[in-house]
Amino acid sequence: MNGRKNTIPQGRAVAFGCLLLLVALLVAMPADAQNRLVAQARILPEGSSLDADGDGGIVLDVALSQAVPYRVRTLGMPPRLVLDLGTVDWAQAGDVFDQPVRGVRDIRKGALGNGWARLVMDLTGPYLPGQVEQRIDPETGQAGIHVALVQVPMDEFERRATDEQVFLSRNPAGLLHPQSAREASAADGRTKPVVMLDPGHGGVDPGAERDGVRESDLVLTFARILREELLRRGQVDVAMTRDADIFVSLDGRIRAARAAGADLFISLHADALPEGLATGTVVYLLGEDEGDAAAAYLAERHDRADLLAGVDLTRNSDEIARVLMSVAWQDTAPRSRTLADALVAEIGQTGLRLHRRPVQAGAFSVLRAPDMPSVLMELGFMSSPRDLANLRDPDWTSSMAGAIADAVETWLLDDKAQGLLRRQ
Repeated sequence: MNGRKNTIPQGRAVAFGCLLLLVALLVAMPADAQNRLVAQARILPEGSSLDADGDGGIVLDVALSQAVPYRVRTLGMPPRLVLDLGTVDWAQAGDVFDQPVRGVRDIRKGALGNGWARLVMDLTGPYLPGQVEQRIDPETGQAGIHVALVQVPMDEFERRATDEQVFLSRNPAGLLHPQSAREASAADGRTKPVVMLDPGHGGVDPGAERDGVRESDLVLTFARILREELLRRGQVDVAMTRDADIFVSLDGRIRAARAAGADLFISLHADALPEGLATGTVVYLLGEDEGDAAAAYLAERHDRADLLAGVDLTRNSDEIARVLMSVAWQDTAPRSRTLADALVAEIGQTGLRLHRRPVQAGAFSVLRAPDMPSVLMELGFMSSPRDLANLRDPDWTSSMAGAIADAVETWLLDDKAQGLLRRQ
């Protein structure tokens, strides 16, 4: 004898007891109730929906013929919502979940082969569940999975999202990524270029302020107008680093652009200069030594928000990192310049006022991504009464949004042609 007791381990005993209880409940149930429990749950299209709410969030409702086990996770890089349901068939939902929704880039649905079904939603930015619940009607037995996503700062998203490797250690990998590479999808025309709009400042950093107007509010309003103009034309997808009055770090803005798979990055500002002499639109490129005094002042002002919020930017100047990025810059920097030239050309043709030096360079940290063409636009200067009036004028903002959209479309066509030449 080895001294061990010949008994069932505690964990198995509990499981066995639960199984006996479940059997007893099934026997006691009426026949129709047993059928409902054992039968596969059906998706009810009339009560299911995927919509954007009025606060910049996303709401997913899945109506079901009965309650089911479910799991909800958010994954990062790129941001995704993963909803797993037991014993359902997504085909029953028709195209309910396939309609275009702000904040959702793509959606995939299918079976995992282990009795579970999965829905994966590719998001345009950092969203986290603000509310998740299954609601059950006590009279009909019908149920509904309700998931409300809210946009959060990238830093918070990265802290709370599930690491994909951890997820994969406990769950199947099915549907987590598109079935084909992005380049293959682009070849058949199903994937559009992604434009990342970056409304500057926000939250604890309001930017410039004049006559009770905050720069962060002005550029967010303009970014929304520009987003709608770009989406209306149907040539590109649009993501935004923020769609609410929240603080997003400079590094967080770049990470959001990468997470969205952005093809170009446009940071939007409407700052003020102490002397109040600057007026008109300026397009800035990244440059360490080319910027004038105004560019140096603006770069320092834009970066200062991160310092106030406790974000350390010193690593951005690491010499080794600069050397490693230099090869990427050889391709990206000329493309950024052609984007800036296209913006200035279209704005000028529209008759909108440009700065006397419309393309300049400065050490703007938000433009430091070496893997995507990036520009920073000072739409105007709040220190100029005329510019401030324009920034608040719906006709001016509509004309500016149209000019930028024209420039983006022109640049994309030219950049595609130049890309073919570079590969040859």
